[in-house]
Amino acid sequence: MTTVASLSLPPHLLIKPSFRCCSRKGVGRYGGIKVYAVLGDDGAEYAKNNAWVDLFHVDDPGPRVPNAKGKFLDVNQALEVARFDIQYCDWRARQDLLTIMVLHNKVVEVLNPLAREFKSIGTMRKELAELQQELAKAHNQVHLSETRVSTALDKLAQMETLVNGRLLQDGGSSAASTAECNPLAPSTSSPARVVNKKPARRNLNVSGPVQPYNPSLKNFWYPVAFTSDLKDDTMVPIDCFEEQWVIFRGKDGRPGCVRNTCAHRACPLDLGSVNEGRIQCPYHGWEYSTDGKCEKMPSTRMLDVRIRSLPCFEQEGMVWIWPGDNPPMSTIPSLLPPSGFTIHAEIVMELPVEHGLLLDNLLDLAHAPFTHTSTFAKGWSVPSLVKFLTPASGLQGYWDPYPIDMEFRPPCMVLSTIGISKPGKLEGKSTKQCATHLHQLHICLPSSRNKTRLLYRMSLDFAPWLKHIPFMHLLWSHFAEKVLNEDLRLVLGQQERMINGANVWNWPVSYDKLGIRYRLWRDTIERGAERLPFSNQSESRS
Repeated sequence: MTTVASLSLPPHLLIKPSFRCCSRKGVGRYGGIKVYAVLGDDGAEYAKNNAWVDLFHVDDPGPRVPNAKGKFLDVNQALEVARFDIQYCDWRARQDLLTIMVLHNKVVEVLNPLAREFKSIGTMRKELAELQQELAKAHNQVHLSETRVSTALDKLAQMETLVNGRLLQDGGSSAASTAECNPLAPSTSSPARVVNKKPARRNLNVSGPVQPYNPSLKNFWYPVAFTSDLKDDTMVPIDCFEEQWVIFRGKDGRPGCVRNTCAHRACPLDLGSVNEGRIQCPYHGWEYSTDGKCEKMPSTRMLDVRIRSLPCFEQEGMVWIWPGDNPPMSTIPSLLPPSGFTIHAEIVMELPVEHGLLLDNLLDLAHAPFTHTSTFAKGWSVPSLVKFLTPASGLQGYWDPYPIDMEFRPPCMVLSTIGISKPGKLEGKSTKQCATHLHQLHICLPSSRNKTRLLYRMSLDFAPWLKHIPFMHLLWSHFAEKVLNEDLRLVLGQQERMINGANVWNWPVSYDKLGIRYRLWRDTIERGAERLPFSNQSESRS
């Protein structure tokens, strides 16, 4: 499809799709964008020497996987990986700029005096509001691109240190032949491990003590807190993959995530306070900014000290972090409820179970009439057959005979929409047949191998006035905790037996489909496979 975008000032931009094909094995066809400067309204004459041509005439570098015979890359391969990272960051930045330019042009078109004669004030307000949302997303994309560039530069610095160290060891000889370095993956591919193709397992074996988390599971954006819980002068301590972090807002109001340990004497920073956008250690008053740099050291000479920080962004009422070593993904998924729903409750709980077991439980509805007999499933009949119907390539579907839609969204989210009429009764055989609905979001953050940080958001598409009743949030919290406790006693028993050797997926049946797919997805991630299961396209995790 050809799109023509005219900027507010000449020369105009003519945007055309561009494709290139590489014959090298493993590299397919990738799309790109060519932008030509056009002089004149008819677009007949191209300005060959215009700066816009060189700025946007860059093809999408596409995913690249270096040829590696083992777990590690040699120096030349590592240099190639770094080059791919920088190449991608360059391409991404150009696309971000192009997006903002095109949106700017749309604003100019909406405000055009000639166009205003044919549009009502209401129509113009609606168009401008939509463009404002698109611009906000584009600016957020720019911030994500900045993070990717910063990560790529950090990787280059790490590689330079490794190469220099190897050169010193070899006494100046060529390090390219034998040098080993940490696994470095390009920003558009999975780690460069060779994975032997094996037939899919027919049985699941989830038993024994919980093993340390595979680093591949860290290379995702994780929502860790609700925006409403992070004020300008507060902080939120969290555990993520058995590491302690603390989140707070910087001088610019944006959230940051740093190691919850002072560089001086290892004091927990969350015991301190936030002063002018810096977190202050309660022991000796050292203060750190959101990028981890120590900016104040009372009673001593200032030193160049920094603690580790993570990429951290705020989107749609949630704070997200990227705990992995790979460059962050360029987009953060949306977790907002469907249109027409109002958020009524946002609850955070710390639970003493491994997050995978909790996800297993949330992805299973067949247990409801047996487990939740004193809460939401009170009065439910036990159907003769329960099925979860889903596409062959999906991680979402709907329950039969319950009017409930459900989705597992990687890496740790469960979204569900429930058709309801009144407590204790279900209405219709599908959510579309129901007049009122409840939407739930469960986020299971892996705090440690035996602890999960659960973020729960509940929304309704009816009775919006409930949100304004005093202390209503306390009632929602009480009900959510009561439902969860019904599950928790069972999952804790599972965890105890699993640690002692029992297989919690010993005999799966038809209604276990979604939980099984989650387990197969996670197993694929931890094995480092390039293509993820149950997806129409190969998903990139970087």
